[in-house]
Amino acid sequence: MIKKSTIPVLDNCSINNDSSSLLFVDHLADYIAMHHNMVFPHKHNFYHFVLFTKGSGNHLIDFEKHEIEAYQIYFMAPGQVHTWNFNGDEEGFVVNFDPEYFQSFLLRTDYLNRFSFLSGQNDQIVFTIPESNRKDAVKIFEAFYQTSKNPTVSDLIRVSLLQLLLWIESWHGTKTEKTSNPYNYTIFHNYQRLVEKNFKEIRLPKAYAEQLFITPNHLNAICKSYIGSAAGEIIRERVLLEAKRLLVNKNLNINEIAIELNFNDNSYFTKFFKKATGLTPDEFRKNNS
Repeated sequence: MIKKSTIPVLDNCSINNDSSSLLFVDHLADYIAMHHNMVFPHKHNFYHFVLFTKGSGNHLIDFEKHEIEAYQIYFMAPGQVHTWNFNGDEEGFVVNFDPEYFQSFLLRTDYLNRFSFLSGQNDQIVFTIPESNRKDAVKIFEAFYQTSKNPTVSDLIRVSLLQLLLWIESWHGTKTEKTSNPYNYTIFHNYQRLVEKNFKEIRLPKAYAEQLFITPNHLNAICKSYIGSAAGEIIRERVLLEAKRLLVNKNLNINEIAIELNFNDNSYFTKFFKKATGLTPDEFRKNNS
């Protein structure tokens, strides 16, 4: 495993200067003013989401650029790489909470997995609130912000956050239409989780299919029904994303990154990366310096 320092990882207590707090809620303008210098690639070890009620500029999540627009909302899972280029006119709300925030509160420790927008999947994490829901969004976020300022009602704050997430899910839904076939969706979701945990060591869909007790053909069919690509593409995309994250860290040379990602040699890694992006690892690094 790589021992050198990597992309800075921010934790919740460093954001809100409270080592005991697992939740932070603020008006976006105040948050940006407080952290105006945080405009470098960084990761969070907490869930982070923002509602823009106004603003301009852009931000990058895992190297995908998103232009800000009014009533855009974005969600980030722990470990994603983020930076921003705001123009200073942003208003809205920001919410940060640790993965452990609901640990002693919910019987189902995997409850947050039901929310597609907390999955870290790029096609699920940035969207615009429909016009018919915008007034409600501001009221609900502001009510949650006010509730969060009273630490004596900690359980009520947790319930309020869950209500907020459930409200978002009620109108956003999911592009994967998980309710149409709960069995297939569960397999698809479990496959994504297995890939996230094992992508450095396990590169063959067949090995994952065995763990899911289905055939490789069945796994491919399920993946194609949800994302239009075969199961192997999910593995390749996850390896590629990790390569990009590591390349941002200039303390690591290309050979170290290839070893970290279990490529046999530097040249094989370079061929893989260029085939996927059209750039060599060095060219990608220069373009993202």
